[in-house]
Amino acid sequence: MRAKRVLQPLVLVLALALFAAACGGSDEPEASSATETASSESTTTETETETASEVSDDICVEGDTVKLGFLNSTSGVMAISEQTVRDSLTLAAEEINADGGILGKQIEVIEEDGQSEPTIFAEKINKLLTEDEVAAVFGGWTSASRKAMLPVVEGANGLLFYPVQYEGLEASPNIYYTGATTNQQIIPAMDFLASEGVETLFLAGSDYVFPRTANKIIKQYAEELGIEIVGEEYVPLSSDDWTTQVAKIAEAQPDFVFNTINGSSNVGFIKAYDEAGLGPDNSPIISVSIAEEEAPSMGVDLTGQYASWNYFQSVQSDTNSTFIEAFQAKYGDRPTSDPMQAAYVGLYLYRNIVEKAESFCVEAVNAASDGVTFDAPEGLVTIDGSNHHIAKTGVIGQINADNQFDIVWTSGEPIEPDPFLEDYAWWDPNS
Repeated sequence: MRAKRVLQPLVLVLALALFAAACGGSDEPEASSATETASSESTTTETETETASEVSDDICVEGDTVKLGFLNSTSGVMAISEQTVRDSLTLAAEEINADGGILGKQIEVIEEDGQSEPTIFAEKINKLLTEDEVAAVFGGWTSASRKAMLPVVEGANGLLFYPVQYEGLEASPNIYYTGATTNQQIIPAMDFLASEGVETLFLAGSDYVFPRTANKIIKQYAEELGIEIVGEEYVPLSSDDWTTQVAKIAEAQPDFVFNTINGSSNVGFIKAYDEAGLGPDNSPIISVSIAEEEAPSMGVDLTGQYASWNYFQSVQSDTNSTFIEAFQAKYGDRPTSDPMQAAYVGLYLYRNIVEKAESFCVEAVNAASDGVTFDAPEGLVTIDGSNHHIAKTGVIGQINADNQFDIVWTSGEPIEPDPFLEDYAWWDPNS
């Protein structure tokens, strides 16, 4: 067996501290060890610059199988979204095993439930890395869960493949971000709104790090675009009572509502929005966490509303058709969505990196990652080895009567990841 990782107690304490900071509702996200040390030019460490051949003699995994951890919330307020990620990861693992596995080794999955609680995510990833000795972990959804896991995975020198869009301003040599960063989802959404002639915007979000940081970016870019922010409201992730906040939206009468609410709290928001007489004809919504899986669960007809992602089931390609057919053959007539697709892509990218490196060792994987590609359902994706994000095409969809999304705007080509917004002169992280 490969050498067992030992996690010092201080690391777990730091994880719990990060959880408290992430859920505190501050406008300023707490800096992680990754964001404090990441260079604006590159986040590559000295060990990452080793060539794969220098470290591939020890592949770090012995035997006929490789253990991988799946860490998703199958209970709690995030289960409505995270169960879909777990299902797509399972599909990818089965496909890869049927195709010969990874470096000839069959994937052995060890699953844990994050229970929609960042502290549980920190505990479970610690278990997966130090007790179960998995080669990599796949999962997480909220930024609070990711920030709780980050010091643990760094302290254990493990790997986490995180599949969901997030607020950016982070990079870690131990995390691969296969969902969108801000310049691949939030900024394209704002570009779309500007192209539609939007003049006023209301911000509605869950009260934790992703919505508050995303809205800080939105406010600065809105000023650049000449769009007025006429309101900003937050409700705790665990709450579904949006009555008071939606009344403020109705009073403000914005051209659009920018929705950064996560999980089942969206149901309460959409219900209150509908009961207030709001709809796509008077104050339409653009969301970044409602996708094909969530739309039918809202209890309200969402026809005419919008979402910004990098993938919709309606993407026209042979690769996407194959993915949809495989998913529905396994799980029935269920829709596919961006986060589940990004999770599916993450496992395939891991396989491709490992096979390029000819090793499961973290240092070898990181050394081999730059430029690794996968022909994904969303289109060709490529890893940027300097920040562990991937190039992704931005797309805006409008919900139709079948709870599918008609694509109404696209960036046209993959957007290179810029998690620290270095190429955007209007962005001031200290503002």
